[in-house]
Amino acid sequence: MPDFHALREDYKSATLDESEVCPDMYEQFDAWFAQAVSSGLREPNAMTLATATLDGIPSARIVLLKGVDPTGFTFYTNYASAKGRELAANPHAALVFYWNELERQVRIQGTIEKVIREETLEYFAVRPVKSQLGATVSPQSEVIPSRQWLEDRMSEAEGQYAGAAPECPEVWGGYRLRPYTVEFWQGRRSRLHDRILYRSQADGHWSRVRLAP
Repeated sequence: MPDFHALREDYKSATLDESEVCPDMYEQFDAWFAQAVSSGLREPNAMTLATATLDGIPSARIVLLKGVDPTGFTFYTNYASAKGRELAANPHAALVFYWNELERQVRIQGTIEKVIREETLEYFAVRPVKSQLGATVSPQSEVIPSRQWLEDRMSEAEGQYAGAAPECPEVWGGYRLRPYTVEFWQGRRSRLHDRILYRSQADGHWSRVRLAP
């Protein structure tokens, strides 16, 4: 077994001060996300999505951010999947972005809603055809007999559509997380990290406070 106590890094690449962050949370996120993209990070839009059942049993997985604007953070999936069922029962979720090379993390909590169907169809249309086919053949989160069974379904779909795009399945679509708290975390020396928390206000603005590391 590795020596877990010896696995330690001292963060020192940047700082985060109240005077440096944008008054608007979305502007601050856009600035950090642009830096993650320009730094050449692989899939900077990868984020952990955490959901929970009504009984409070949590689960988490990586999904890809596919849009962000003043209405929230958007991702797509199968509505009948495990996360879809949990979001239907308990429409609250959390997102986490971790950009290791920048020693940064963004934590987001909010409520979940489905995007309108037109928005889903618009995004589905620009996906690669094989990704579209994958959405039609995979009964996401269900038990399947084998990998070969899935490959056979994919081959059948490829033959059926012959390079053409399939229709977007009714069970597949987008979610938007409308945030009420967003925390920007910058790693610092000696674990005295910088943490700036934004809270959504009733008037549409954001308040900001510093949290202890």
